[in-house]
Amino acid sequence: MRSCVHLLKCPVLLLALSALVTLSISAAELRVHAAASLSDVLREIGNAWQTQGGAALSLNFGGSSLLARQIEEGAPGDLFFSADEAKLDALDRKGLVVRESRRVILSNALVVIVPMKSRASVKSVADLAAPGIARIALAEPSTVPAGIYARQWLERVGAWSNVAAKVVATENVRGALLAVEGGNVDAGIVYATDARIAKGARVAFMVGGPGAPSISYPITVLAESKSRAEAHRFIAFLEKPEVKTIFVKHGFVVK
Repeated sequence: MRSCVHLLKCPVLLLALSALVTLSISAAELRVHAAASLSDVLREIGNAWQTQGGAALSLNFGGSSLLARQIEEGAPGDLFFSADEAKLDALDRKGLVVRESRRVILSNALVVIVPMKSRASVKSVADLAAPGIARIALAEPSTVPAGIYARQWLERVGAWSNVAAKVVATENVRGALLAVEGGNVDAGIVYATDARIAKGARVAFMVGGPGAPSISYPITVLAESKSRAEAHRFIAFLEKPEVKTIFVKHGFVVK
């Protein structure tokens, strides 16, 4: 058999190269920066996405403010799934997102939680100011969406000045949940979806009424994405009815 003199004239080598390209594409990853409150649901959705042939997901969870800062500082990524609009707005102003890709996928609610074995009577916001509640865990109320939402609610109902000195700020909402579950604080304010997975904490009451915050979870493709087409496909996948069912199962409200 005559040997191939030139790579482009060698069918065997061309087939091998084609296989390598196919492997390279299938091995590609979508790097997703996502709010900590999305940890469990995105892992489940990621499995469904890959089962249907989607690229492997590399999931980076954290407080949305921390993730936004990482993106500003050049952290590689393809998508940002935030727990509030403000973080995406800031990135948009700096030209770091693909504006037309932005979608609001989900909503959530806040709840007040207490340790499972707590005997404290916490039935309303007024009870958070009682002497028996000395420490209240929130995600950092100046930067992290869950904490910002909680502070806005407390300010609107006139309770912030009475509880501010009790606040124990955590890095993200899951940190607030852990603080309550560990009995390190007397109460906490977290998302309803986080309370659903709690084993050492229980819901004292839901945050509702006129002062309750409007919680929004937008997602966008990042301007520096090397896999824009796949990133757009992933956003479209999140909007499928069967995927929305997964979000609902985890306690989210879908748009």
